[in-house]
Amino acid sequence: MPKFLTKRWHGYHVVALFVISILFIGIITYYNWIIGIGSVLVTTLLIYTAIRAESNFQDDLRDYVSTLSHRVKKVGDEALMEMPIGILLYDEDYHIEWTNPYMPTVTKQEPLIGLSLNEISEKIIPFLKSEAEDEILTINERMYKTYFKQEERLLYFFDVTEKIDIKRRYNEEKTVVGIIYLDNYEEVTQGLGDQVRSNLNSAVTSILNKWADEHGVFLKRSSSEKFFAVLNQKILQELEKNKFSILDEVRDVTSKENIHITLSIGIGSGHSTLTELGQLAQSSLDLALGRGGDQVAIKQTSGKVKFYGGKTNPIEKRTRVRARVISHALRELVLDSDQVIIMGHKNPDMDSIGASIGILKVAQANGKEGNIVFDQNQKTSGVSRLIEEIEQNEQLWARFRDPEEALEKATSNTLLVVVDTHKPSLVMEEKLLQKIDRVVVIDHHRRGEEFIEDPVLVYMEPYASSTAELVTELFEYQPKRLKMDILEATALLAGIIVDTKSFTLRTGSRTFDAASYLRAHGADTVLVQEFLREDIAQYIRRARIIENANIYRNGIAIALGENDKTYDQVMIAQAADTLLSMSGVIASFVISKRDDGKISISARSLGDVNVQIIMEGLEGGGHLTNAATQLDVNTIEEAESMLKEVIDDYLEGGDEES
Repeated sequence: MPKFLTKRWHGYHVVALFVISILFIGIITYYNWIIGIGSVLVTTLLIYTAIRAESNFQDDLRDYVSTLSHRVKKVGDEALMEMPIGILLYDEDYHIEWTNPYMPTVTKQEPLIGLSLNEISEKIIPFLKSEAEDEILTINERMYKTYFKQEERLLYFFDVTEKIDIKRRYNEEKTVVGIIYLDNYEEVTQGLGDQVRSNLNSAVTSILNKWADEHGVFLKRSSSEKFFAVLNQKILQELEKNKFSILDEVRDVTSKENIHITLSIGIGSGHSTLTELGQLAQSSLDLALGRGGDQVAIKQTSGKVKFYGGKTNPIEKRTRVRARVISHALRELVLDSDQVIIMGHKNPDMDSIGASIGILKVAQANGKEGNIVFDQNQKTSGVSRLIEEIEQNEQLWARFRDPEEALEKATSNTLLVVVDTHKPSLVMEEKLLQKIDRVVVIDHHRRGEEFIEDPVLVYMEPYASSTAELVTELFEYQPKRLKMDILEATALLAGIIVDTKSFTLRTGSRTFDAASYLRAHGADTVLVQEFLREDIAQYIRRARIIENANIYRNGIAIALGENDKTYDQVMIAQAADTLLSMSGVIASFVISKRDDGKISISARSLGDVNVQIIMEGLEGGGHLTNAATQLDVNTIEEAESMLKEVIDDYLEGGDEES
């Protein structure tokens, strides 16, 4: 406690004693005047002492306040003038009015008075106009966190170069975990001799080890087809810059030996523990394999996912072991259910309807009731003739239910089979996913980040031409006591024919095997052609879309529908197919307004351009050569601008999904 405060504390005591003494003197004088006179003298002495103490207190207080003010002023002056913080005042025209002595060391120039703020940094004035509270500005190769006081027109500059550099180094050195998988190593090497297998193994291992050494990646082989990799964020950024050229290198080297081996890489990165990074890497690898392999998937703890590669169509698997295993597993699930509900995607196409009918036959073959979810309001021109034919078949048409009816019929023991899509947002009725716990997913599209939650069985084969092909193979391993009729077999065949463009795209030997099986069970190719026929008016409308096509860059054609007209999804897709057949076109995009008000983009390519990644950049998806998306934007021109931006990013930068 300050000395003068202690004195004041004693002064209060004296005053109190003085008051008490006056009362005491009065009483004593009344009884004895001699003693009273003595008391008066004592009281006078006390009054003098109190006045003296108060005077000393006031003197000490003035000295203390004066000293404290001087010290505060001195500290303020030193902080303003000597501390390593840049301070400046500017006028209404953004010219410097005053700076502290440290500011010239920031700008490396003086005098500063009268100069425009642009002389310090061209970003200062835009920062001031944005009215943000702070901003990081680079001045003379150093970084300053700049604070802005609008009313005083005052700027503070704090040097944060070292802090940002430490943060950058910390981020660059964060651990990243990767898993490298040889997609089809076991299958490709099954029939090879020991010497050839050893040479192939040595060649692939040598390529990977060389790649790891060049980039500073720790690589450890954990099995014949799997490697474990540890790297840091800086190395990962370097690998992203060259788009993981190791994928192309392995593919090129092995293809020279007529053995097509590709890599899939799953990477986990971000602020996380090693255990979580390992789980992210495995999840990323599953995602890459689900999309057909030959690509890299990078998953961060924030949920952000990036994809690189995917330049080739998935290689068709030569054996049907997986199809037989899935077929038997599906049969067990069907037998354990009270009924089966089958659901495709919104605005169904031939593949979705045909695959749904195939799963319906699987349910019936196992003695269970099956129903197909179908919304008449979502019937497109591409399936209208097929639906008309189904309506003539009372027994089959009775199995088609609208979404509300399917919801009412669903029970806790119902099995839901989703075909031709794996995205919850695209299914015919999303409420069914929420009501039914046991869900099976059968799809031929490359897997996207959006996926149906916790399915009991997943059968996704991106190599397949269509979901109808996959379902046909599954049906072959079911009990034979129930056979398909002509219409059912024809619907499945129509799905295959439409998705392969009459067996010209994404067609493997198993595609023809499935078609042969359906043909043997009565599928009518003439009836398929009847389903696919279109009237002249439709043909002319499609031709007018194609008439508006222009080459954007590198053989990429973009066609726009008319703003005041709407088109169904089938016509938009057909226009993209037709445009791709034109000379010099390696990829085609058709943008048109749909009947539901959304702007749709259908994308096609010959394989040189990965339209799946481009469409994923617009929240869509699909295949390497066949993809689409729907946008909630107001105009076709706006959608075109967004598409061109994603195409530019694909051709010039990294391929990314968020």
